[in-house]
Amino acid sequence: MLKVFRKFSSVIMALMLLLSTVSWTVDKHLCMGRVMDIALFTKANDCGMEAAMTLLENEGYENHCCDDETFVMEGLDDLKLNFNDFDFDQQIFLVVFTTSFFYIENNLEREKLSYEYYPPPILVKDIQLLDEVFLI
Repeated sequence: MLKVFRKFSSVIMALMLLLSTVSWTVDKHLCMGRVMDIALFTKANDCGMEAAMTLLENEGYENHCCDDETFVMEGLDDLKLNFNDFDFDQQIFLVVFTTSFFYIENNLEREKLSYEYYPPPILVKDIQLLDEVFLI
């Protein structure tokens, strides 16, 4: 069980590291207040309103109905953390957690059950027959 937990936690931590270091860009194209297209990492496709405005060949019209919104979340560049970067409460938590984790792990591996390989006791009398109680 402990090996499965370690593998699962290592995969989760690797995914968290990957997702935190990648920069995310979400682009949205709005037309008349409605979302027309959403794109991840690329530019969203427009609704074609700008092409229609150029076909009208009227420079007096401005495109007020369309809008583009972009959300950019920068990834982490510096992943080296010092123990001194944490505040005092976080340092205490890390020290207590690691010591308790290794203490529990070492005690579980050392503790052997002395009765693990012994057979169960032999029954002298059948209690169900003595009490005349049967499951139907």
